[in-house]
Amino acid sequence: MTMTPAAPFPNPRATLDLVANLSLLVLLASLWGASYSFIKVGIETIPPITLIAGRTAIAGMVLLMVMRALGLRMPRDAASWRSFMVQACLNSVLPFTAIAWAEQTVDASLATILNSTSPIFIFLLAMVLRLEGERTWRKFLGVAFGFAGIVLVIGGDALQGLTRELMAQLVIVGATVCYAGAAVFGRRFSGMHAIVPAAGSMIAGGAVLIPASLIVEQPWTLSVSTESALALLGLSVLSTALAFVIYFRLLKTLGSVGTAAQAYLRVPIGVALGALVLGETLPLTAWAGMACVVAGVAAMTLPRRRC
Repeated sequence: MTMTPAAPFPNPRATLDLVANLSLLVLLASLWGASYSFIKVGIETIPPITLIAGRTAIAGMVLLMVMRALGLRMPRDAASWRSFMVQACLNSVLPFTAIAWAEQTVDASLATILNSTSPIFIFLLAMVLRLEGERTWRKFLGVAFGFAGIVLVIGGDALQGLTRELMAQLVIVGATVCYAGAAVFGRRFSGMHAIVPAAGSMIAGGAVLIPASLIVEQPWTLSVSTESALALLGLSVLSTALAFVIYFRLLKTLGSVGTAAQAYLRVPIGVALGALVLGETLPLTAWAGMACVVAGVAAMTLPRRRC
């Protein structure tokens, strides 16, 4: 009689690695989901440009320290720094500042929902530029769900005319398009260790925003509350520097598709933090919009099952 071989025991090391990676993925989604609440508290006494200037400068310094610990060095050629500056404008200077300005009137929860649609705009931008990538029916369905979610979130305000809140919501959508451009432009850094362009773009962003802050908002005249100062510190160290380090580690272990799962995980996390920390509540249309956005982003990022 032929004996059926026993199923192999699962590898404990592989199981531990999987648990560690999934835990880091949830942590990354939490850190990025928390950034909207940090911004909301920070802008209570710190104006937008100054807040983001501090965010990029502090995060850049922390990332430089991480690079030094890893034995990495920044490139010195002008071409690399020109690319860092473009990446900074697309990934921090414009979108970070735009979101901070918008959150003066928009709840952190709504900002989380609107800003989580970046994978949808990445797909559309890649399609317009004729870059390589899958164009499946599921991704087009994800685009439809994503835009339906955006319409549900901002639709009620649009019916009331061009209000400040509607403008702020549209600015957040514009910031999301900037993130998509940053993701496409960032492909040129594939030959570098991933933390290098992150640190370079933060430093370049600080170089733009600090002078702008000094000229426009005169930060030495501000009376910053303890809560806002702590929010800025958390935003810089946790939601930016630490989040980037975790992101780069997950790119190596889970790959870009697996890491992209944080895009829909951070939506319920960000909304929950807005409710628990800031006491925010969402209208019924926003809940429906959140469901559409999560479904759309999941359709864009979840890998297909192989038969």
